[in-house]
Amino acid sequence: MAEQKEAQLASAVLMIRPVRFESNPLTAASNAFMEDTDAAPQAQQRQAATEFEALRTALEAAGVEVICFDDTAEPHTPDAVFPNNWVTFHPNGAVVLYPMEAPNRRSERRMDIIEALAGTYGFIVREIVDLSAHENEGRYLEGTGSLVLDRPNHVAYACLSSRTHVEVLADFSQRTGYEIIAFDAVDRDGVPIYHTNVMMSVGEGLAIICDRSIASDEQRKAVLQRLEETGHELVRLDFDQLESFAGNMLELSAVSGERLMAMSEQAHRSLTGAQREIIERHATIVSAPIDRIEKYAGGSVRCMLAEIHLPRTG
Repeated sequence: MAEQKEAQLASAVLMIRPVRFESNPLTAASNAFMEDTDAAPQAQQRQAATEFEALRTALEAAGVEVICFDDTAEPHTPDAVFPNNWVTFHPNGAVVLYPMEAPNRRSERRMDIIEALAGTYGFIVREIVDLSAHENEGRYLEGTGSLVLDRPNHVAYACLSSRTHVEVLADFSQRTGYEIIAFDAVDRDGVPIYHTNVMMSVGEGLAIICDRSIASDEQRKAVLQRLEETGHELVRLDFDQLESFAGNMLELSAVSGERLMAMSEQAHRSLTGAQREIIERHATIVSAPIDRIEKYAGGSVRCMLAEIHLPRTG
């Protein structure tokens, strides 16, 4: 995949409507953001479906093009509501498929969705870059969960974990031309953070980051320096805000060109007035209540959105 200057913000996103959503025991060991629940699977699905529609509606009202596909009942993919882990879309027509740690998440990769984006929705797909064979070696890289992409500068930030391996990062870099900035990050209890996108978000001119979670002073300095070199104003989060998913935001563009910052209501509530003011200088905040998805699955708004940067016919 040839290196190409990219826009940071997408105005179209892929969302997967949950059909059999429930807390996934195969991801719980590495995801400290998940909470135990006694709720029946059917109740979890009903709540997730309601929250999904609330987020979709909020994004569409703000001017984002939301392209939805239903999850499949079989095979059972309880985390399918998080499509950003299995696919990224790029402006040169490349689609990248990623290796995922939990075996029951691997069926989320669906060529029928990619074919529909090209056939029904008019996006141009020129190349499939399939990294999923790394699963055979026990190595993983879970899309823009593992990778926080600064697209115009071709920089990929990645905190290493059981779901983010250096060998796959090197393969991604070789195939896409992205510079990799890898580091270690832990929560307040010293537990490795499972995905980079829960502790940082990079937008057009703004970066949200829980930099205190970066495990070493040297790594922290390198990350902050690179963000500053690329002209990003910083909003720094504390651990309470990290646990409220304030790091799991995504800056988007409305079809009109207005800049938007998508986040959950929990994340929004956790921000200070000063932080909110900085964000609102860059983008209009769009939020929705997804407390149950956050609690049961340990992911938030950014995880639910796969930005579509593919070129389009016409």
